[in-house]
Amino acid sequence: MMRALFVMASITVLATVPAPAQQFNGNDPVCLQLWEWGGSSTISCEYRSWEACKVRATSLSAMCLLNPYVQRPSEQSPSERRRRLPAR
Repeated sequence: MMRALFVMASITVLATVPAPAQQFNGNDPVCLQLWEWGGSSTISCEYRSWEACKVRATSLSAMCLLNPYVQRPSEQSPSERRRRLPAR
């Protein structure tokens, strides 16, 4: 009886622990994904250029990628870019 209670308590505690989620830290446009021993990886978005990221990734088990969460300026359509003439 005591053993069953211990097993149930263990399952309850382990089931309530949140799973680790991948986090994108930083708000720069280029991220470095670094694979670690055991298969986990971390993503660090603190690079302003591909070149800076590539330098850091050299000789590591890593790759550079675009930060999907960075706020980029929106593109204007060609009609919005044309300068409007003042009304006469």
